[in-house]
Amino acid sequence: MPITDNFASFDTGLTGPICGGFDITPEDANDLATIPRAIMVAGAGDLNVVLKTGDTLTLPGLTPGVIYPFRVVRVLSTGTTATGLKGLV
Repeated sequence: MPITDNFASFDTGLTGPICGGFDITPEDANDLATIPRAIMVAGAGDLNVVLKTGDTLTLPGLTPGVIYPFRVVRVLSTGTTATGLKGLV
């Protein structure tokens, strides 16, 4: 039996449900291939990021399993201690 998607005709927006995701490997030199709408971590720690605006900052003490609505272009390896990073789109 095929899966029914009652919301297939709706546009995906920042307030809608997450529809995809990817693993993030922190990298000091390269941007992510896709800007996520949110990030989740599996292991607690700090996240050092470059936001979509170009601002660089450290987001301290992230908690595992929480969906953080950060739009980032890069997750820096220097200063990032959180593990199991997921980009959510």
